Amino acid sequence: MDLKFVVPNMEKTFGQLEFAGEGDIEQRRVNGQRTVVSRTYNLFSENQRADDIAVKLPAQAGEKHFDFEEKVKLVNPRITAEGYKIGERGFTNYILHADDLVKA
Repeated sequence: MDLKFVVPNMEKTFGQLEFAGEGDIEQRRVNGQRTVVSRTYNLFSENQRADDIAVKLPAQAGEKHFDFEEKVKLVNPRITAEGYKIGERGFTNYILHADDLVKA
């Protein structure tokens, strides 16, 4: 059985989330035109204080506009793992995905 994703307990893992700004936009060429595939947004977490939380939303969610530090919540959050290697060492990136980002 393959592990596709993990559904986090949002309250225990992240606590209250606040909007911290826009991140990267992933684009691909489709029929010769650049098309947005996903957008990443940065969030502040009351529980995870060391770093900002980056959440990846599909292009269908649209572009999000929130005030700085406005309280937000994720719709259908899930975490995936992506492995990579540098030399002889293995590393893992954990990626937080959601279907949408809305006001809390």
